[in-house]
Amino acid sequence: MTPNSAFSLGVASALPGLRFPALPAAHVLPRLAMFQQLEASQWLAPEALRDWQFAQLDALLRHVRATVPAYRPRLAQAGLDGERRCTPADWARLPLLTRRDLQSDGRRFASNSVPVEHGAVAALSTSGSTGEPVEVLRSGLDRLMWEAIQLRDHAWHGRDLAGTLCVIRAGVPAMPDDAAQPNWGAATADLFATGPSHALPIDTDVSRQAAWLRHHDPHYLLSYPSNLSALLDRLEPGALPRLREVRSIGEMLPQELRDAVRQRWGVPLVDHYSCNEVGSIALQCPVSGLYHVQSESLLVEVLDVQGAPCAPGTTGSVVLTTLHGFAQPLLRYELRDHAEVGPPCPCGRGLPTLRRIVGRTRNMLTLPGGEKRWPLVGFAEYRAIAPIRQYQMVQTAVDALELRLVVERPLSAAEEAALTAVVQRALGHPFALRFDYRERLLPAASGKFEEFLSLVAD
Repeated sequence: MTPNSAFSLGVASALPGLRFPALPAAHVLPRLAMFQQLEASQWLAPEALRDWQFAQLDALLRHVRATVPAYRPRLAQAGLDGERRCTPADWARLPLLTRRDLQSDGRRFASNSVPVEHGAVAALSTSGSTGEPVEVLRSGLDRLMWEAIQLRDHAWHGRDLAGTLCVIRAGVPAMPDDAAQPNWGAATADLFATGPSHALPIDTDVSRQAAWLRHHDPHYLLSYPSNLSALLDRLEPGALPRLREVRSIGEMLPQELRDAVRQRWGVPLVDHYSCNEVGSIALQCPVSGLYHVQSESLLVEVLDVQGAPCAPGTTGSVVLTTLHGFAQPLLRYELRDHAEVGPPCPCGRGLPTLRRIVGRTRNMLTLPGGEKRWPLVGFAEYRAIAPIRQYQMVQTAVDALELRLVVERPLSAAEEAALTAVVQRALGHPFALRFDYRERLLPAASGKFEEFLSLVAD
């Protein structure tokens, strides 16, 4: 029996007295069905996967032409009139969708008639790695696909769902140290019996994070690479005796950190490439360590500066299309991440690969007392205060920050004061804040943009 089949047999039965074979509750059956299809589709040949992608793309484009007027001129320009099936050559003619497009006209790219069967629609706000906040609508179908891919990730890496999971990330509320959730989250809830999970906000002081982890002694730990790097200095070998795996999200993962986690804590570090706009993009292969693109959910292109597809071994700009994004379709969305295209994977899966992800890293904020924290800078409130197109926060000293802004018009003194209050509240310290207005904020030579940059020496 393969590890994946053993994982599938671990589903929770909702029928009293029935343990094997299990019969799950009705409301989780769509999630299980999606996961089981992913178990089969991963082994399709690349050509077959591409055929399925373009069949789904045609279905999406019919919906787009009917319900998203803002896309019609773009589709017409590319010759995508619906008279015949879209081909890769046709698709390459479609203009890229940028973050600026979503900032200025985001709701125009949303559907005016989302199929009711796709579930509730919710708005997600994100700054991404560019410092340009955008809002994207996602439906219940998008969430279902995300949950199925999380199950795929668990299955690929043979995780023991009965273990304890600790998560340190943004977007979780502050809770008492002993507070726990009864499961690992939405992907496993009511479908698999899991151990408890505990969550801690990422802006918690690293020393307290370390003490919290010692207290819970998790089997699995999930956080951002920069935060994991800081934790390595505070948790000696053997400090977490039950630890089996570390999982990273949200930033470029240096090979040096993988090596350090293995050497110091004695466990593997497994990465997950994702973004708020679309969810999961690529999962780390359990065999090769390459990143497998989640082709059932996304059409992913990696393009050179001329807009041509990159060959294996070369690096280019990541462009995404959400194949199930019926609430707000993102067609050839320029993520502004950079990635290196990988070779066919020796594991036998037909899913395309990326060798490495370049971009999306943030430095740690240093407080005057020497404590280091993840810099949550309150970006979600910026646009409500002033017409800000792009921002970058730079820590110039332990008690001083510089806020670099690209704005639609000059800001008033009252707006600057309101932004200062938001930043100071978000960071938990009355930093001196200097405003620096610019025409444009450029990425670094590597192609990545850091929305927070620290110039404070360690």
